[in-house]
Amino acid sequence: MSDLAVLYELTGATAVLTINRPKTLNALDLPTLDALEGAIRKAAADPMVQVIVLTGAGRAFVAGGDIADLDSRQGLAHYLEFGERIHEVFRQIEALDKPSIAAVNGWALGGGTELLLCTDLRIAAQSAMIGLPEITLGLFPGAGGSQRLMRQIAPCKAREMMFLGERITAAEAERLGLINQVVEDGEALNAAMAMAEKLAAKSPMILKLLKRTLRDGAEMPPSAALRHEQAMIGLVLDSHDAHEGCNAFLAKRPAAFEGR
Repeated sequence: MSDLAVLYELTGATAVLTINRPKTLNALDLPTLDALEGAIRKAAADPMVQVIVLTGAGRAFVAGGDIADLDSRQGLAHYLEFGERIHEVFRQIEALDKPSIAAVNGWALGGGTELLLCTDLRIAAQSAMIGLPEITLGLFPGAGGSQRLMRQIAPCKAREMMFLGERITAAEAERLGLINQVVEDGEALNAAMAMAEKLAAKSPMILKLLKRTLRDGAEMPPSAALRHEQAMIGLVLDSHDAHEGCNAFLAKRPAAFEGR
């Protein structure tokens, strides 16, 4: 196994980013965040990459932050160093123009759950455990989890997860809408790659504009979001791929999208 904190592998049009600290259950520290950001930037800039998959090495996705490191910090230093860095990196993942998939192969606790909340689609192994246990340490989610979770599931369930700090199963996470699909153990990455292959057959240009429409609209009041959607679909109709898709449908043939 490589000693790199984050492994980068290109398979077809999919970049697989594997957080590679299995001895610490892939706990996030500053060097790992730096490596993750570098991998994200590389995938975002590569025109060959259409989908990004994030997963973990060993038996965990990400089991959280490095508690010993956290305990050594004071508030201002944490805010200016680790806190600033993890928010910056997670925001980059959330703001990607390319679709992202979390292949949750094992525990996703604390920062692991906060990381998967930044991805577009999530597939989990049936034995995976998900949760925000920070309250049991006298803390609360501080890498975006307190805000993203409230916006992604029913607020009362989000509060329950954060107030009690209890783990939930992959099946329960799917029921809550946190996970798209639960698969057998050992199959999360394979299922994510199968989903990535389907996404790669779509127009990368249209997916980019759709992601921007969804992301921007979520931060607007409904009336403004609808106007934004109206403007963005106008941009779509200026693309080659929109007309290729319509022409292919009328001709009863597969579309050949070019990303323009």
